[in-house]
Amino acid sequence: MLTAMRIFIKVIELGSFSKAAEVLNMAPSSVARNIDNLEQDFNTTLLKRSTRQLSLTEAGELFLEGARKLVNDEDNLKALLSEKDTEPEGILRISVFEGFGRVKICPILPGFLALYPKVKVEIDLDNQLVDLHSENVDIAIRIGNAQDSSLHARMLMANQTSLCASANYLEKFGAPKKPEDLQQHNCLLLDRDRQRTYWHFRKGKLYKKVPVTGNLTSRGGTPILEAAIHHGGIVQLSSWMMDDLIQDGTLVHCLPEWAPSLSEQSSGDIYALYRGGKHMRPVIRAFIDYLVTALKL
Repeated sequence: MLTAMRIFIKVIELGSFSKAAEVLNMAPSSVARNIDNLEQDFNTTLLKRSTRQLSLTEAGELFLEGARKLVNDEDNLKALLSEKDTEPEGILRISVFEGFGRVKICPILPGFLALYPKVKVEIDLDNQLVDLHSENVDIAIRIGNAQDSSLHARMLMANQTSLCASANYLEKFGAPKKPEDLQQHNCLLLDRDRQRTYWHFRKGKLYKKVPVTGNLTSRGGTPILEAAIHHGGIVQLSSWMMDDLIQDGTLVHCLPEWAPSLSEQSSGDIYALYRGGKHMRPVIRAFIDYLVTALKL
């Protein structure tokens, strides 16, 4: 019955019998038969079926919650009974936003793979959010905690930002003396699907919210960072992207007495998101533990 429950959960996650069948490597008729058997066993209708979509009945919603708990409990029990010193092995699929992946994750992968020779990593640098259930991703590294309550999260590091420009740009257009001066500058912006962009600044008890504009916007940090390096404007990005460039003089800190952020509260923390309960696949646990240690160095 737990196998049928797993099939039912996959159908709900993907929204159709055919998609679930493709992922599970089953015939669509076999998927439908397993759902029919569940409905017969529990003497209830779990799904409303139409030619366009599937939707849960009220009983189906209750069943889904219980099925997820039972399946998760079985996974946890299997992991608990397996040997604790099992060597990590198999394919590890990682999705990480482009800038962090390029600067922080890719350089440490060879060290991880040297430690665990039976592991193969597949990594995707993508600024789009991914669904760990439907896209078969083991770990997603993102700014901000999970919105999906079925996912688990482990914080990797705080995401503080810096405000920078090239010396050439500042010599030509002048360095800002106060946050409001940024309204007179070309600011290189992250695309957050908003009509107006604001940068936020704090100094002690002072707080300022400044509207900024510019001629270049990107969803990821690399394009606007390159533009700043080549004298295109002022950029606010994660400090881990710019610390080395500031240290070698490629970029210059602007308004160093102010603490910038990309949102009113903060610029967000960086998390590793993953499926499963307390007892996860050894390769997932090993990689997250390795990440936490490596990112502190």
